[in-house]
Amino acid sequence: MKFAYKFSNLLGAVYRQGNLSFAKDGNAVISPVGNRISIFDLKNNTSVTLPVCTAKNITCVGISPNGNVAIVVDEDGAALLVSLITRAILHHFHFHKPVNSIRFSPDGRKFVVTKENVALMYHAPGKQREFNAFVLDKSYHGPYDETTCIDWTDDSKCFVVGSKDMSTWVFGAERWMNLTYYTLGGHKDIIVGCFFEKDSLDLYTVSQDGVLCVWESDAELDSLVLKNKPDKPKMPRKDEDEEEEERGEEVQEGEVIRGKAQKSKSDKKTKKVQYKQISKHFFNKERDFTNLTAAAYHKPTHILVTGFSSGIFHLHELPEVNLIHSLSISDQKIASVALNCSGDWIAFGCSGMGQLLVWEWQSESYVFKQQGHFNNLASLAYSPDGQYIATGGDDGKVKIWNTNSCLCFVTFTEHTSSVTNVAFTSSGFVVVSASLDGTVRAFDLHRYRNFRTFTSPRPAQFSTLAVDTSGELVSAGAQDSFEIFLWSMQTGRLLEILGGHEGPVSCLCFSPVQSILASSSWDRTIRLWDMMDSWQVKETLHLTTDALSVTYRPDGQELAVATLNGEISFWNPNTAAQVSSVAGCHDLEMGRKESDKVTAKQLSKAKCFTSLCYSADGDSILSGGQSKFVCIYNVKEQMLLKKFEISCNLSFDAMEEFLDRRKMTEFGSLALVDEGAGDKDGVSISLPGVKRGDMSSRHFKPEIRVSSLRFSPTGCSWAATTTEGLLIYSLDGSLVFDPYDLDLDVTPASIRKQLRHQEWAAAIVLAFRLNEKALKQEVLETVPHEQIPVVCGTLPDIYVEKLLGFVAACLEKSGHLQFYMTWAQSLLMLHGQKLKNRSAAILPTLQALQKSIQRHWDNLAKLCDFNLYNIHYAVALSKQRGMKRALGQEEENSQDDDDDADDDDDDNDDDQEQSEEMNQANLEDEEMIL
Repeated sequence: MKFAYKFSNLLGAVYRQGNLSFAKDGNAVISPVGNRISIFDLKNNTSVTLPVCTAKNITCVGISPNGNVAIVVDEDGAALLVSLITRAILHHFHFHKPVNSIRFSPDGRKFVVTKENVALMYHAPGKQREFNAFVLDKSYHGPYDETTCIDWTDDSKCFVVGSKDMSTWVFGAERWMNLTYYTLGGHKDIIVGCFFEKDSLDLYTVSQDGVLCVWESDAELDSLVLKNKPDKPKMPRKDEDEEEEERGEEVQEGEVIRGKAQKSKSDKKTKKVQYKQISKHFFNKERDFTNLTAAAYHKPTHILVTGFSSGIFHLHELPEVNLIHSLSISDQKIASVALNCSGDWIAFGCSGMGQLLVWEWQSESYVFKQQGHFNNLASLAYSPDGQYIATGGDDGKVKIWNTNSCLCFVTFTEHTSSVTNVAFTSSGFVVVSASLDGTVRAFDLHRYRNFRTFTSPRPAQFSTLAVDTSGELVSAGAQDSFEIFLWSMQTGRLLEILGGHEGPVSCLCFSPVQSILASSSWDRTIRLWDMMDSWQVKETLHLTTDALSVTYRPDGQELAVATLNGEISFWNPNTAAQVSSVAGCHDLEMGRKESDKVTAKQLSKAKCFTSLCYSADGDSILSGGQSKFVCIYNVKEQMLLKKFEISCNLSFDAMEEFLDRRKMTEFGSLALVDEGAGDKDGVSISLPGVKRGDMSSRHFKPEIRVSSLRFSPTGCSWAATTTEGLLIYSLDGSLVFDPYDLDLDVTPASIRKQLRHQEWAAAIVLAFRLNEKALKQEVLETVPHEQIPVVCGTLPDIYVEKLLGFVAACLEKSGHLQFYMTWAQSLLMLHGQKLKNRSAAILPTLQALQKSIQRHWDNLAKLCDFNLYNIHYAVALSKQRGMKRALGQEEENSQDDDDDADDDDDDNDDDQEQSEEMNQANLEDEEMIL
């Protein structure tokens, strides 16, 4: 149970070769990655790799119209029928030849497979269980060269096949009287794509030289007439066994339709379907040196997408062939193009760089943009909370991956040569990387920038790296000058150069509890440097062979060293004495390369481990090297606990134990024959000096190897950087029933009875003895929140750790944050001293709890900041409006005062006029009296 790790996901590569496909709803891209299938959910921004794999690299994938099943075919023609719902293999089949393309009919009843110059139509697997899920219906012969592409009409009556002989063939899915086959010419290069128009027999054909031909049919789909089958003469009845044998032969061979068959007399009475070329168009006229490499057509919107070898793609609207827009997305050729059901998103796969892009053409923006390491991965590091993984590769890039979404969210490209090692600081917000370009760089995960660059006085190639627990000291070892360099993270200054090794420094590791640096070298020594005492050598451990890797146990009381003879030795750093050792050269089981003259058994004696990692409790150690196996050893018992086979892909070299005698000729092995570049732009063997293979192409077989291994801080998973990519193995405890101290009285009924009696502690103990997740969650959420401290205080010690681990797991996915945080706080406060005494054993649980809390903290911090900003904005807006209202009121009051003053002035004027009139009247009266 402790090491029941299973393959979980594949990171570090998103596309290799083959055709891309969209899911039925159009929200996910299905991409072949080596011999596995990865599904990228564009809505939820997550990725998952199916736990099924083929024997060799996948070349084509066919998805059923309902999106439930997929047919996956590898380079040799071996096919798997895979359920996309249960992710299980339903059927195995072998086409015995390499398959070029595969396509289901729109009604889902049949599918067509093209291999060599033949098109084979099979009955699609149905709902009923069959002994042979693939039943051959018809074989179509006609093209002289290999077939390249397929397309169906909307009603599944006909399909069209393109070929390398520059011809296009239209075949009938049934025996139609007026259409058995039809040949179209007009091209001068290989046919890349052929597409039917919606609800029509009209055709578009695209060739590699960038030519589009538009073909018009003189008949409609409804005018196809089914040919009556001739009545067979009655034969004498045979035995049932003979009838079953004949049926089996018919099912296996199927009906054969040849393109050059003679026409029967009955066919002359019916008018045959005819095609004519109505127009011809040329793409990319200004770039004569580029080839059209991929094409896709969306029938409802009449959008044609064409990709070229220069990384440019065009969008045209048919049948007018109006250019919508043209864009360059890469400097490598576009190997595959696919459109989703709505026609809004276009997926592009570039095998040269290992890129997968999803482009929304209407808004002209990227929906999804991922690129793996297109060279070998060299190292990896987990962040302290286990949320992120940093990887460095031979392409000089440092990528940061999210363990929840399994996608890369930032890439640093400052290094100009291979990255040899990466490490996180204790805070988890800084990534440090060493490279062969002579620099050590520190990257900030807040602002995504390179804020420190550490260099040496003389140019040096750094092969290893270590950061101390405080995050203040950064050390790097040089493989050419045999020196160790120490820098300060705060100032970026070089503190000291440690000399003394007489060979290249292979590995560095800081003690987790002391200021001691352990360095391993090819000079057969391990040196312990005291960082507190003027960086002097504290101890020197002498080995019998070259040291390749060194690592400390989490408590700092033991040191593990991997040596060139395939052994892992364990040392006490305080006494400088060897405690024990494990001989693991036979556990690696190295395969035999095709060019080797020595057997695999003899080769395994020279193999060794190159990477070591302790588990969180220090009881076991994870080791890997130049092999396809990863081993877990028990340190105390010195025995092998489990072996994991990281790959079964025969496209890699050194996978098979014995050579295939069918590949041996009188001139030697066929693997050593240089077949030339051909169509694949490569040769079957690597050039002199090429050590590591290209992850994006498989033209020369790269050797399978494990370069780095790390346990997750939570202990629930471990990761390995391999030639295949970054593999994640994790524990899947969802379907595992593991009771603890179970007896007849422990039943769900007795647990619910304790809940009714409000015996909370007893109910929790019984639920954890039964160890059923749903029941444990039900019991925990039934306890009133005010009773949580009381229940935690009365729990037995043995159940405290179990309850804390379960709370950490529930807190990661549950929405009852305060409730489970109260449980965690009460357990840690009441049982903190007891848990401290078992810190090594409980470390994975505490790290899982910290990871869950940190994830919720990040999410809530963003939400609270956003809400706080909105509140501030609303308050400022209300204040502004209040001020406007106040100003308006003052203006109104002042206006009223002005109006009152004007009225008073008017009244005074009126009174003055009246007094003047009275005076005038009095004067007139006095004049009359006089």
